[in-house]
Amino acid sequence: MAQPQPFHRQNHLLASLPPADLTSLETHLEPMELGIRHAIEIANKPIKHLYFPVSGIISVVASGPRNHKIEVGIIGKEGMSGISIVLGDDRTPNETYVQVAGFALRIAADDFRHVIHAAPSMRHHFFQYVQFFMIQTAHTALANGRAKVEERLARWLLMAHDRLDGDEIPLTHEFLALMLGVRRAGVTTTLHVLEARALISLERGRITMIDRSGLEALADGIYGVPEAEYRRLTGWRGKTQG
Repeated sequence: MAQPQPFHRQNHLLASLPPADLTSLETHLEPMELGIRHAIEIANKPIKHLYFPVSGIISVVASGPRNHKIEVGIIGKEGMSGISIVLGDDRTPNETYVQVAGFALRIAADDFRHVIHAAPSMRHHFFQYVQFFMIQTAHTALANGRAKVEERLARWLLMAHDRLDGDEIPLTHEFLALMLGVRRAGVTTTLHVLEARALISLERGRITMIDRSGLEALADGIYGVPEAEYRRLTGWRGKTQG
């Protein structure tokens, strides 16, 4: 029987570090269980830890007047939280919290600063991830501004599927409504449309992917550009390329 991979090998960003850089970083990493809604970053507060997920999904959420909220980015086993720290700041106006429970490796912000200060190759590696994440957020803005709800939902499901093992996505309609910035009734209606097309199946609190290629077609080009950029930068392939 194959042995399970070490935790750091289950996060692509860590696994793709040069061996010497990974060795200097991993002595500071500690495993953490991430429960749903666990706060990773609090808006306008100093960031205490950076997280490298090995399972589950972390959401980055922007807030506006009258408590309006919308997801602007997601992080899974391809990446990390704390890009403000990578860029030399210590906080962000966004909220970051766990959307799908899982596990992560975390490092104290001060330890991370110390390690990357001594390793230019590591800084370059994490800057590449920041570039990808900026492209992801740009395409989220494009999708939110120009795409239909069913196209946006298809894109989000594909992004979540890339970051989770298996084909089940444990999310409620309420959470999806927050993520997409639409009313719950609109999410429910759109999910049933996707189910009627045999693209997904629905159970309470769970969505199962049935036809990924059909969802990619439905997304109509709003999924794939950030993923291709990350593949170019780091070799991460998600599930589109197997």
